[in-house]
Amino acid sequence: MTVQFATYPSLAGKSVFVSGGASGIGAEIVRAFAAQGSRVGFVDLDAERATALCNELGDNVVWAACDLREIDALRDAFAQLADKIGPATVLVNNAARDDRHDWREVTPDYWDERQATNIRHQFFAIQAVAPGMIEAGGGSIINMGSNSWWEAGGNFPAYTTAKAAVHGLTRTMARDLGDHRIRVNTVVPGWIMTDRQKDLWASPEALENHRQRQCLPDLIEPVYVARMVVFLASDDAAMCTANNYMVEAGSI
Repeated sequence: MTVQFATYPSLAGKSVFVSGGASGIGAEIVRAFAAQGSRVGFVDLDAERATALCNELGDNVVWAACDLREIDALRDAFAQLADKIGPATVLVNNAARDDRHDWREVTPDYWDERQATNIRHQFFAIQAVAPGMIEAGGGSIINMGSNSWWEAGGNFPAYTTAKAAVHGLTRTMARDLGDHRIRVNTVVPGWIMTDRQKDLWASPEALENHRQRQCLPDLIEPVYVARMVVFLASDDAAMCTANNYMVEAGSI
């Protein structure tokens, strides 16, 4: 099947910030915005992959090193990006880690670290960029959720709890920022075939079981999540806010 993707003129020249942009879904999001002619800045800790992605995509893509668990570091990194490409009018809260863990072994410190990794930085990223969006007259914020908790997935309760909380964050911030024409939405990926998933969990048996749960027969590549994100950032989605946008092939 040949796939053809849309071009959104409204994204040309837009300043876009992406968290966790060096690999996986994040890297595809960075590529998708760069292809639209946007100026893209992303934060990540993986210097090797981040540098390689910037070299691949050219001068309109920049990055800053940042541990998102450290909120002051996040604020500093976003300030660096703004100095290079201007204040963000699009924010993609992508960064997360779905490490598996046994509920019996979770400690308070581990629980808190998982929330810092998977949800806390999303709010503080919004807090950091929203004033610039208000000054610009509007913007688009896309928070990355997960269908893992919709499916009642097991073996990572701290992760699924954080991802469930993303939907509450999206809804309340859509209300708080809506008067400023700032739209806030959640993209909900299914099981996306990133290198990390393939390396750690995508055994032939697991893949076949998952295919049986999807309405569509094809496994989902990261580019399809990126395409939903690009749409929600564009003027084509000007009346879309406070909602979930599923990219999960009808998984049940």
